[in-house]
Amino acid sequence: MTTIDIGKAYIKAVQTGDQAMLGELLSPQVIWHQPGNNQFSGTKNGIAEFGAMMGAMMAKSGGSFAITHGHRYLANGDLVAIEIEFAGQREGAKVDQPGIDLLRVQDGKIVEVWLFSSDPEEEDQFWGK
Repeated sequence: MTTIDIGKAYIKAVQTGDQAMLGELLSPQVIWHQPGNNQFSGTKNGIAEFGAMMGAMMAKSGGSFAITHGHRYLANGDLVAIEIEFAGQREGAKVDQPGIDLLRVQDGKIVEVWLFSSDPEEEDQFWGK
């Protein structure tokens, strides 16, 4: 698979909740850079830390947090940038904005992920401290 194919498979797995496919795509040693200044921000090292963060995000959002659209997939060597839209709701609060997911692929696995939000303050307010 090309880096773009891996990016498309990643978005599809996230959107459909396909944990098995996500597990195949992510390296067990994945390094995940969660943006912002909220309770989920910071670098997560390994699939266990990533999984714990995602589980907590889904619990906090009542399962509503999702990548709603993946628009463009752009490759540069072992990197693929994906233009996305993400949204979620919780306790009367909501977030709905564009972003970029940047994936570094090595030997067919996603080994590092950087997420970018178009309105970090809104996302911080949504997730809380």
